[in-house]
This record gives sequence, structure tokens and C-alpha cells, in this order.
Amino acid sequence: MFFHRKEPIHAVKIGEPNPRFAQLLLEQFGGATGELSAALQYWVQSFHVENAGIKDMLQDIAIEEFGHLEMVGKLIEAHTKNTDQTEAYKSTLFAIRGIGPHFLDSQGNAWTANYLNEGGDVVRDLRANIAAEAGARQTYEELIKLSTDQETKEALVHLLTREISHTQMFMKALDSLGKLTDPFFGNVKPDETVALYYNLSSYGNGNGKDERGPWNSEPTFEYIANPSESSS
Repeated sequence: MFFHRKEPIHAVKIGEPNPRFAQLLLEQFGGATGELSAALQYWVQSFHVENAGIKDMLQDIAIEEFGHLEMVGKLIEAHTKNTDQTEAYKSTLFAIRGIGPHFLDSQGNAWTANYLNEGGDVVRDLRANIAAEAGARQTYEELIKLSTDQETKEALVHLLTREISHTQMFMKALDSLGKLTDPFFGNVKPDETVALYYNLSSYGNGNGKDERGPWNSEPTFEYIANPSESSS
């Protein structure tokens, strides 16, 4: 059961309406990295999870994301309200669809469930969620750079901040399962190549230096300089 409180989860105010900026905001309403995608992804994932604590966390964050969807919707509404006679409004998607938010991204593409990333394994889902929060955070950062309205920026900074908070929560949940840094999960044992690093982007003329780091060094990985020779 859901209850809706009419006051938003965070204050939403704008100074000067800007319908062109509102079209960019659609990215976080009906876009791939938007709040609707996050809310539905985490909510559906919660039904797959047997761990009571992680299930509760996913549901809490999902409901918060619905609150964020409301914030973005209110921003879009405020930036398009009473601007329908302006040239700026006429140059946007709102000239056809009307004021307020729509299930579209900033380019007019309709929202699709293909944006959702859930697969029935808690480790896999939590890792997908970390990636989702990173995408949303980056989008908010770019929106903040493009906004010329201080009050709009304040709301967007709050939304960006909560993406970071959720990332931390998902990382802590993974850590509680012992899977924050462990790439292995599931029931299929990997084969013997799991600890091999293939250098497949080497310099053919012998010049230049191939980069080395913890991703291709002992004790975790055996570095294979020429995979074709090692397999012959």
C-alpha cells in the first residue's frame, strides 16, 4: 500500500521559467537514467531478494526515487507553465505535447522498460544499481552546469547528492554479503583462464610501452604478452 504526501521530499522552487531547460530535464523523468527507471528497477528487484534488510533498503530507496520523480516533474511543470506563447516554448517538445512532464527523454524518445536492469540475483542487481546511480549522478551534474536558475540548481544538487548516498548504501549492502570486491557469484565455477590477462592491444612495431597495473599483475593475474603463442 502506498500513501502520497502532497509536500515534496525536498523543496522545489524556480526563479525564471525556461522551457528549453525543461526539455533537458525530461532526461531525468522519462529517460534511461531517470527517476522512473530507478524507482521501478529497485522496487521490482526487492521482490527477488530474500535478505530482509536488503529487501527493505531497496524498497525504501525505490520509494524515495518516486519522490525524486515528483520533484523533477514539478520542476518541468514550473519551467513550462505560462510560457506557451514564447518562442522558447514553441521550439520545444512541449509545443506538441503540452506543459509539464511526459514519459519522454530530452530527445523525445518514449520511456521503455528496456531501461530497467534487474536479474533475480542480489549481487548482480546491487552492482547494476551502482552503475545506474553513477549514470544519474552524471546527468544531474551536466544539468547543473547548464542551468542558469539558482533555485533550480539547488534542487538538482539535492538530487545529485542522493544519488551518491544511494551508491554508498548499495556498496555497503554488497560489502555485508562479502561481494563488494569479489567478482565471483553464482553457481558455475569459472575455468582456468579466470586468472589470465591477455595483452590484446600491444604495439605491433615494437615501439611504445604496454601499460601495467593491478588489473594485469601478479598475484591476481598472469600477464600473457602474446596470447596466440601461449595457445599454440
